[in-house]
Amino acid sequence: MRFYQFRDWMLQQVNVKLRVQVMCFWYMVSLMVEARKHSLNFAATLSGLNASQFSKFLRNHLGIAAYTLDDLSKRQARRLAPTLRTAAGLPWKIAILIDATLQGRAGLHTENSKRFNHGHGVEIGHQWTNIVLVLNGILIPLPPIPFYSRNYCKQQKLTYQSEHDRLVAYLTALDLSAYLGLHRPDDVIVLMDSGYDVKKIQRIIRSKGWHFLAALKSKRSVKSLTQHAKTTASTGWTGIARFFKDQRRLAWETIELPATTTGQKRMEFRVRHTNGYLKGVGLVQLVCSECKKRRNGRRKYLVCSDLRVTPTQILRGYRLRWKIEIFHKEIKQCLGFEDVAPKYFCSVETHVNLVYCAYILLHMDLPGLPSEATTMLAKQGYVARMLEKRTLAGRLQQLTQFGGVAKMKEELKARLAA
Repeated sequence: MRFYQFRDWMLQQVNVKLRVQVMCFWYMVSLMVEARKHSLNFAATLSGLNASQFSKFLRNHLGIAAYTLDDLSKRQARRLAPTLRTAAGLPWKIAILIDATLQGRAGLHTENSKRFNHGHGVEIGHQWTNIVLVLNGILIPLPPIPFYSRNYCKQQKLTYQSEHDRLVAYLTALDLSAYLGLHRPDDVIVLMDSGYDVKKIQRIIRSKGWHFLAALKSKRSVKSLTQHAKTTASTGWTGIARFFKDQRRLAWETIELPATTTGQKRMEFRVRHTNGYLKGVGLVQLVCSECKKRRNGRRKYLVCSDLRVTPTQILRGYRLRWKIEIFHKEIKQCLGFEDVAPKYFCSVETHVNLVYCAYILLHMDLPGLPSEATTMLAKQGYVARMLEKRTLAGRLQQLTQFGGVAKMKEELKARLAA
């Protein structure tokens, strides 16, 4: 496949104004090619344009980048919607994964940078809450939620909201029919870790008719069916860790989860399971799970609002959440998610939106893509070969011109003499 065909295909997918079409195209191509660092200078080297043009593009065209990401995600979802199928052993067809990731920066001098507790220490940078769709095993990133610090809100005259408040507003406004058309709400499962164990998030999910499957904090208040019948609404609550410690009558059950990739071993867990009430939400399924061979410090408490499913399906469903961790790894290692260093946060937002656009384009059916190219690096190598063909085509065109051979010789002599 020739480069001009690849270019025309990309411009068909990215519907932007003609005056910024060239800048948007080349910036995304620079993200879709494997590089040590996806900087503005790298984009300038690929395109032959000046790095300052890309800097101005990032600062002044956040709206175009956000619209492009929203349009691409809807287009990809609508393409998959007619053939939706359930995952192996799971009753749901549509999965929404929610998780946050940090974008590291060198210091606090840039706009909206802040110190965040991350892992076993503190990291400086920007926090993004990512919401992604998983349809037929394909991950589609939706427009992310940037975290705005109090100082940045004061500078921009914005009302400060916490991460959870912004997520509640996002989920309230999220209309899946724009992505999937007609669908059954109970086919949707929202997967979250314990960082989003918040009553208002869980209530808004249930109000839309969706189900949620999440990890609980050890002190989250729950109540058994018997306690609910005997106590008032405000009494009888205990933490989930204490709850399962008291419910010794619940026997441990061994569950085997099959390997998801070649070379991976199957995993064995032991679980205790019961129905109960989650404070502020209602009747749910409660699961206490731990690895059978490595128990110390690895116990996890899960909750699922769908009463139809089994403990095995709950564990398999929660394992699906790992896809968003792989997504974070790919955008950071392969697409230059953190390879941006502007002062203004609007430039960072534009960059992040275009990174997600590049991710969607690489997971579309690229024309001429070999069937064996399934990994991110293989697809990036395919795009790099398209750029090489562009260079060779330019040389071939130069040779067909009048005096082209002589010009080529002079150019080669000048390069050898340099």
